[in-house]
Amino acid sequence: MTNDLATLVGSRICHDLISPIGAIGNGVELMSLSQPGDCDAEMALIATSAAHASARIRFFRVAFGAASPGQSIATRDVLRLLSDHARGSRITYDWQPAGDLTRDEVRIAFLLMMCLEQAMAQGGKITVSRTSGHWTVGGHAPRLRLDVALWDALARPGTMVDVTAAQVQFALLSQITAQSDTALQVLLADNTVVVRFGHRAALVA
Repeated sequence: MTNDLATLVGSRICHDLISPIGAIGNGVELMSLSQPGDCDAEMALIATSAAHASARIRFFRVAFGAASPGQSIATRDVLRLLSDHARGSRITYDWQPAGDLTRDEVRIAFLLMMCLEQAMAQGGKITVSRTSGHWTVGGHAPRLRLDVALWDALARPGTMVDVTAAQVQFALLSQITAQSDTALQVLLADNTVVVRFGHRAALVA
């Protein structure tokens, strides 16, 4: 899969922001140790916000950033990232795939998770599994807010859709799957969304 300009820009932004945000968290921790009891509530708020921002940027780095051909990512790193990402969120994540995974496949899974997150304003659960090379990303929530046109477009890679900044993951996902010959099968229900993806020839067969 090639890295287009938007992907390279995403990598650059995440790379440049992750260090200073981490430094803020470290600084707050040092201040708390050197001045215990002073402004505890304020320090806790800053520390929590910095940790959340760091987790989001690391998540975005996988979803939007550039990847080298054949690059892999270990399951333990994905689990650690999702654990940090879930703190303070009303959404829980059940990541089941094990072992070293290709960065391209994890990227598609993360983008699908972002699509589901947007539909889960009241919280819910996202489950990711992998069987015989086929991935399944499912979301279940008491209430889902779905833009059916965007979800329908995912099943037709390369389809151009009008999106807002908050919906950019849909457009990028459509572009990526078209470039990588990946097929997506989307099932929508009242409070559940299930998406299967894999190589087009294998998934359609």
